[in-house]
Amino acid sequence: MIRQPSHHSDSRDPGVLARAWAIRVLFRWLRHGEFPDATLERMGVPDELRGFVTDLVYTTVRWRGLLDAALRLLVERRPPTEAEAALLVGLCQLLKMPGIPAYAAIHATVEATKVVGNRRTPVGLVNGVLRNADHYRTDLEAELAGAPLDVRLSHPADLVARWTARWGAAKAEAMCRWDNEPAGVTVLTLPRGPAADALLARFREAGVAAEPHSGFPNAAIAIPHGVRPESLPGFAEGDFAIQDPATLAAIELLDIRPGQRVLDACAAPGGKAARIARLLEGQGSLVALDLHEDRLPRLRETIARLVPGADDFVDVRAADASAATADELGGPFDRILLDVPCSNTGVLRRRADARWRLDPARLASVRTAQAHILANAPALLAPGGCIVYSTCSVEEDENEAQVAGFLAANPAFRQVDSRTNLPGDNGADGAFAAALSTPTT
Repeated sequence: MIRQPSHHSDSRDPGVLARAWAIRVLFRWLRHGEFPDATLERMGVPDELRGFVTDLVYTTVRWRGLLDAALRLLVERRPPTEAEAALLVGLCQLLKMPGIPAYAAIHATVEATKVVGNRRTPVGLVNGVLRNADHYRTDLEAELAGAPLDVRLSHPADLVARWTARWGAAKAEAMCRWDNEPAGVTVLTLPRGPAADALLARFREAGVAAEPHSGFPNAAIAIPHGVRPESLPGFAEGDFAIQDPATLAAIELLDIRPGQRVLDACAAPGGKAARIARLLEGQGSLVALDLHEDRLPRLRETIARLVPGADDFVDVRAADASAATADELGGPFDRILLDVPCSNTGVLRRRADARWRLDPARLASVRTAQAHILANAPALLAPGGCIVYSTCSVEEDENEAQVAGFLAANPAFRQVDSRTNLPGDNGADGAFAAALSTPTT
């Protein structure tokens, strides 16, 4: 059992408490497979500690492969889960957070282990292993530097093998390095909203050291780490969206025109749906679906904030895109966006734990869901309409192979265009989108 840290814990040192929270989150991840971001939110980490705790958790999760390799060099057998979580937190600070002095990392992590542990927690083991890691750090780092790419850059071996086979060793390494960079916040301009240069000027006036996005300077702005999007001037007014520019391709391929009837079949959290709605300019209609009822509140909030008058022409509802009928949704659609569930291999820098959830069974389940959603789409489409199939994956079997299978089963359709952005290209995340159309009659 591991205890919940609090301000009333054995230590009131903020550094100790922050590490105690991080150990607690990582324990839940290692033992129960809980998503770290959801655990951080649910546990209610104090505001004054949240920034450091979040950074420590995500950096540890991101580098788990390398840290595991380091731990195997330091211990003969895997320790109990609570000690493993503490050791990963400590090794992360020693090996991947150079701004933290070693003595502070070791002392605070050991004390934090006492805060969350119990009588059976091997605190002495944590202390000894971390001190050995620091003492032999040069040798440890040299050993790790000679490890295979998947270990050195902390990615699953089979994923690195696929990327290397498809794009070559240099590109695979570049993609892995991109994934290991903490994701920043990106502001995107909106249709009929303030231009990028106007937003940039407002942010800088407010003291935010924002910069034009390196790959999309006319549409996106890079916000420095540590700035909360909600604090930016114009956020509450819906003057911009918080999205990576790789998401723009799918909307461009949809070719939205005012007066059309549009379906966003997998709409949460709502960024793409809001962009579609603004392109409709209040004319026509948008049906925004999501399979999960609990995701609708955030979807509705995003659309309400970003789309003036949305209630008049946007219908948000829960439905299964793989089984819904045109009659149930109010008739056929001119445009359908299928931003389907995927493995997230294009956005691993934003979803630190996703790389460790790429097991074959889960990937097979994802591909099946994608195929079912895509197979149902023609029955929802009006003559002459267009389907855009998109993912935030860069895996061929989730992208090109799914499109090829669809076209083989639906010979009336043709692929009009497709876009692929690999992680790091244009300073953006990885994404895929393909436009599939049918004749007017």
